[in-house]
Amino acid sequence: MGNGLSSFTTNLRLLAVSVLAGAWDKPSLIERLERALDGGPPDPRRLAARLLFHFETEQPPTRRQLLAFFANEQALQQRFANPGAAPPKLVLDPPRMGRPPEKLVTLPLPPLSTRKDLTEWLGLFDHELAWFADMERRQCHVTQTRLHHYRYRWIEKPSGDLRLIEIPKPRMKSIQRRILRDILNRLPPHPSAHGFCRGRSSKSFVEGHLHKPVLLRMDLKDFFHSVPVARIGALFRRVGYPTNVARLLQGLCTHSTSEALAGAEFISLPWERRKRLADKHLPQGAPSSPALANLCAWRFDCRLQGIAERFNLDYTRYADDIAFSGGRDLLRLAPFLQGLIGAIAIEEGFEINHRKTRIRTEAQSQRLAGMVVNHTSNLPRAEFDRIKAILHNCIHQGPRSQNRQGHADFKAHLAGRIAYVKWLNPTKGERLQGLWNRVVWDKDR
Repeated sequence: MGNGLSSFTTNLRLLAVSVLAGAWDKPSLIERLERALDGGPPDPRRLAARLLFHFETEQPPTRRQLLAFFANEQALQQRFANPGAAPPKLVLDPPRMGRPPEKLVTLPLPPLSTRKDLTEWLGLFDHELAWFADMERRQCHVTQTRLHHYRYRWIEKPSGDLRLIEIPKPRMKSIQRRILRDILNRLPPHPSAHGFCRGRSSKSFVEGHLHKPVLLRMDLKDFFHSVPVARIGALFRRVGYPTNVARLLQGLCTHSTSEALAGAEFISLPWERRKRLADKHLPQGAPSSPALANLCAWRFDCRLQGIAERFNLDYTRYADDIAFSGGRDLLRLAPFLQGLIGAIAIEEGFEINHRKTRIRTEAQSQRLAGMVVNHTSNLPRAEFDRIKAILHNCIHQGPRSQNRQGHADFKAHLAGRIAYVKWLNPTKGERLQGLWNRVVWDKDR
């Protein structure tokens, strides 16, 4: 009994390897199945049609998914149930780029059909690619900084929680920037996503919510670290890259945290967060992470956009900030929508931070991304008064007395804050600019 089961499983694995070793389209599948099954049974044409019906047309399944499908195929059970049955022939076609979805066929993505193509494209040796992609998760066990691809920095949030910033070292960063520039930036994000997208900003994020009677704001918990890693590989496969290349690209863009190098702060984290960081995840600090997070949240954005259209609302997302706005009916719908959005978030691999959920009417201060959005996007009054007071003190007491946070270039720091105010509200920005022009910057007191 044990030998029969082992033989049956082995035959299915051989067939799965043959099926996945080539393009995922009907003619190619039929041709490989005919060679692997020596013409049948089962009928290769019928089996290919069932595969394309069961799985997505443009995206091949994982080997595990394919094995589960084959195990339930009655025709394959009948052929390979006998321990003495002839095994399928192993068909290994050279891997090549698959066809991306119809809307993306014109995108100029680099053709990377094999591991060798990827190493040449990145300018790496084969052993360097294996080291940077870290497919065996050795980086989480590294104890020497010089052997590690990232530097760690802990930042305390306003809530008191700690955030880990994982900063890639120069060579790792250059690899991720190449992937970002030549692949990820050429894939269009969802129209509702505004964070880290070219041509979009925090201002475009809030524009659809101006002059709205009711605003519902929600927040995603640990957005980057919550992106399912399998979805990253699936994204690369969906745009045409073979499974092996997609897995390597996934490895280059993800990281598993080294407990030995992360410091005492890592030990103080709850077990769930430590586990998430120790597993492969999108590192917050890598140049490729924001674009990947947006692209992997495509289906999440589609579902929330569907909710907005169903209830005549406006929806946008800026990284982990989610915003819905609409008429007074939103007050009545808010409890139902919060539960529905929370359930969708869990299904998509994310989690809502309910402590940050806010619902505000036009009679209250409606805030998004640090801006007041009741009528126009504007800086909160308290923040404007704070900058104005700093500039006033700089005029009378000297700029050094106001650099309480020790900025290396306090002049440039203040100029940046004023430029942000001018971007939001040119009138107020000009008022601050007038004060800034009166400051004597070489005043040494």
